[in-house]
Amino acid sequence: MAPGHVAGPPVHKRNVEIVERKGKGHPDTLCDKAAEELSIRLSEYYLESFGRVMHHNVDKVLLVGGQSNVRFGGGDVIEPIYLLLSGRAVDVVDKDYERQVPVGKFAVEHTRSWLHHDLPHLDANSDIIIDYRIRAGSTDLVGNFEGDVEIPRANDTSFGVGYAPLSPTEKVVLETELLLNSDRIKTQWPQIGEDIKVMGTRVGDDLHIQIAAAIISTETRDADEYQSVMDGIREMVSDLAVRLTDLNVEVSVNTADRPDEGLFYLTVTGTSAEHGDDGQVGRGNRANGLITPYRPMTLEAAAGKNPVSHVGKTYNVAAREIVHRIAEEHPDIDQVYCYLVSQIGAPITEPKTVNIEVFGDCNVEQMSSSVESIAEEVIAKLPTVWKGFVKREYQLW
Repeated sequence: MAPGHVAGPPVHKRNVEIVERKGKGHPDTLCDKAAEELSIRLSEYYLESFGRVMHHNVDKVLLVGGQSNVRFGGGDVIEPIYLLLSGRAVDVVDKDYERQVPVGKFAVEHTRSWLHHDLPHLDANSDIIIDYRIRAGSTDLVGNFEGDVEIPRANDTSFGVGYAPLSPTEKVVLETELLLNSDRIKTQWPQIGEDIKVMGTRVGDDLHIQIAAAIISTETRDADEYQSVMDGIREMVSDLAVRLTDLNVEVSVNTADRPDEGLFYLTVTGTSAEHGDDGQVGRGNRANGLITPYRPMTLEAAAGKNPVSHVGKTYNVAAREIVHRIAEEHPDIDQVYCYLVSQIGAPITEPKTVNIEVFGDCNVEQMSSSVESIAEEVIAKLPTVWKGFVKREYQLW
């Protein structure tokens, strides 16, 4: 373990900061959820049928956008969205047909079920084609996963990253999407769809929030009502920002619209996937829900990986818990980073490297014992962290 002090200003004190979040209806986010929901459903079945989670990695999902005709007050999807789930999973146990795992059924039916809930304006039976290509895993990785050991062995050589606390810019961006996709706002403003993208750009004390919000055509009568929704979004987000930060905040919504030409961000389903916008696992939010180029990040797609031994998933959650606990116990620090590196085949509780970086005017020597204790406690819990994934307790996108 290598805790240390890092020179230089923390992110919120730098002159420029960029933060992005893709909402739950964005094509990339839909792919992340499709992967993770399939992993959860498989894990539930494995536990019910065999008493343990079997090997699987279903972290490759591709969405090909469809086509739609859209107008104020109506519209329809004329070419369905295509969603392909792929990866590796144990589909037969003991080569006994009666113990065959219904992977394909879960891929199609479970995906259709949560899509119906998350995108209420999308007809999950006709507006989207759900397909799958899932095969058995490679012999060496399956054997590594299924070894009769008390502590699982790392399924990959990878790394996880965590940082805390969130900067004011990060908080505003994250809370903006969560607000606009909340049940309360959807009831108050049924015109707002689920595909909401938020980009925050801060220069000095000036923060610009750019929002792209898919508007539901069947819930919006005309251009005047559309404009009232734009005004409502700006007002809601401005009010939110005032509560979260002292920065000077400017909010822009759907700036690609060209009202004089009849061009508006209208959708039938609430997602841009209905008309040509594609998606893929791992291209959206990192495991903490944000895209932050001014922070350390990993390109690992946590969603869909097996929750027992795939460190590309578990180490990101562990790193996040470590930094949050350190920030809570040492509120005088400006920020803290944690990097966890694995080695394939080694116990997941024995990272190859644990690097914790502390920013701020603080005494690292005095903090060292506390920081190491927190890291050791979190890492020791890794063999049971899979239970939290199956119960949907961790944010992954």
